[in-house]
Formats: sequence, C-alpha cells, structure tokens
Amino acid sequence: MSTCSQRLKAIFAKRDATIIPGAPNALFARVTEDLGHDCVYVTGAGIANMHLGVPDIGLVTLSELADHVRAIVDAVSVPVLVDGDTGFGNPINVARTVRMIERAGAAGLQIEDQVFPKKCGHFAGKDVVSLDEMVQKIRAAVDTRVDGNFQIVARTDAIAVEGFASAMERAHAYIEAGADATFVEAPVDAEQLALIARELAVPQIVNVVHGGKTPPLPRKELAEMGFAATLYANAALQGALLAVIEVLGSLRDHGSLQQVSDRLASFDERQQAVAKDKFDALEARYR
Repeated sequence: MSTCSQRLKAIFAKRDATIIPGAPNALFARVTEDLGHDCVYVTGAGIANMHLGVPDIGLVTLSELADHVRAIVDAVSVPVLVDGDTGFGNPINVARTVRMIERAGAAGLQIEDQVFPKKCGHFAGKDVVSLDEMVQKIRAAVDTRVDGNFQIVARTDAIAVEGFASAMERAHAYIEAGADATFVEAPVDAEQLALIARELAVPQIVNVVHGGKTPPLPRKELAEMGFAATLYANAALQGALLAVIEVLGSLRDHGSLQQVSDRLASFDERQQAVAKDKFDALEARYR
C-alpha cells in the first residue's frame, strides 16, 4: 500500500486541479473525507480564526499547529497537507517545523516567504523576506525531511509586494532549491494564472478565497491550465460561521430553533460525522 506522502505526490503529479478543502479541526477533516475528497488541507487561517478567535496575522504557534495536525491525521485516512506559514523563523526553525509536522503524520508542508509575523495572503500590508533567505529555508526543509516523498510546497507572496515578475523569479528559484511544488499566492487575473501553470516546471497550487484577489475559476478551467491542486482553505469555516450566526441569531430572537430547524444537522448526522458507529462496535467487542 502507498503511503500518504506518496498519495499526495501522485495527486500533484496528475495536474488535475484536485480540490483540497481546508479543515481547521478534526471534525471538518472527517466531513471532508466522508464527502469523498482525496486530501485535507490544514489551514493556518482556519486554526487562528476557529481555535483562537483571532485574524490570520501570525499568532498561531508551532506547537498549536502540530497539536491540530496530530488530531486531524488521527481522524482521517487521506493525505494531509499542512499550512506551515513562514516555517516559524529562520532555516533552523524551519528544520524543526519539518521534523514536528512530519512526525505528526502529515504528507506535506507548505512554507511561505513572508516576513514573520505573516498575514493572510489576501490581506494588504504584506512583506517578504529576501529571496536568498527563503531559498535557504527551502533547502533546510528538503534536507530535514526523513521521507523523501514528504512534499515541500514553497509559497511566494511577492506579487503584492514586488510584482508578478518578481514572484515568478522567486518561484523558479524555490524550485531550484528543491521545492516539490510551488504556490504563487494571490494572482489577480486569468492571464497570471495561466502563466504560473505554464512556466513553472513543478506542480502548481492555486488558492481560491471567497472574496479574495484571485478569480474563482472552476476546477475544469484550472485543470486545463495545468494546475495540480486548488485550495479552498476556508470554505468550510465560512459556511459554518454563517450557519452559526443565523442559528444563534434566530435562537436569540425567537427563543427556539423552530425557525431554523432546516439549518441544523440531525442528531444522527452529527453522530455519523464523528464515526460513532465505529466506537459502538469497539465497545461491543470489548464489553
């Protein structure tokens, strides 16, 4: 049987713009797998929003991230790709990040070239480290991984800071440093997307953010361009947040759930999402 890292590598190699939903916790990861998705993305922004109740501005720590990764990996059988932000420091910090995230069971790690503390890729006011510094961080990541199939994804946020040409130059350099895939964040139109997929040799990832800077092209068009994967990093979180606002707002206003009963998962659906039947079977076996 293939390992999760081999399966993630194969997903990238197909260049079929595979949709990879983001999960900020193990429950959302379970739902993602149950719905038939082939991979789960551990979203840094989602952890910041849902676990800490703060914006995506670099406040999540490495230990907090690793704890979430362990729980998510334990909950699903599909490959898990992890948003490692900036790698939490210099190349030495990146090496430690790779060790911790690989030991937690992830199939791959994404690191980016923003300065620390980073910001959401679709926020204003970002800045990036020097190209040379990021190259060394990628080299440290590649040298540190134990499993040669553990995927190192190098992200550049340089479009908003230095322009599109500089972002492409950086992506080429990151590939030369050993990145298995690259991720040019926040292209602003279809022309930039097409150039990214066509001109960069390794598999490419695109991040589709509802309300963000990148045009939300359908998977078919992105696959035709040659993208390997399409992240919907916080679609689940945004959908859940809207449901919470609507349900709890109605509960406040009406004093019951009657008006929003169609917005609630049933009791059985909730138990199915956490695989209660499997635990029931274990209880019966060892009673």
